[in-house]
Amino acid sequence: MGTWSVERDIDDRHDGLRRSVVGLAELALLGDGRVRWHEHGTMSWPGTSVPVSRTLYVEPRAQGWWVTFEDGRDFHPWEPGVQVDHPCGRDHYRGLLEPGSPAGGWTITWEVRGPAKDYTMVAAHRPLHG
Repeated sequence: MGTWSVERDIDDRHDGLRRSVVGLAELALLGDGRVRWHEHGTMSWPGTSVPVSRTLYVEPRAQGWWVTFEDGRDFHPWEPGVQVDHPCGRDHYRGLLEPGSPAGGWTITWEVRGPAKDYTMVAAHRPLHG
């Protein structure tokens, strides 16, 4: 739990732009056993910067931990080192969560393909100390 730095790089082959997000992720344990995962920061690409945010939840289930969207829809299982899939309409997300250093960070890489999307997104989460 706590606050984590987030650096996300997005290589969007659909529109030929490279974007980056720099911000924070705040993880909080809720009374029902779920973890609230709220991210906020700034997305930038040449000539433009916009604020961005999202809230996800990580919840325990009989078959393991799952990430859900804020509205409760399933996103993907939380399985470090195991490739996960998430269909999104006609687009498809294939992700990999990789634990980081002993200091406790993690990286999530998504390959997204479909008629509306074609990008690779790598997000590094690092603990903030102090």
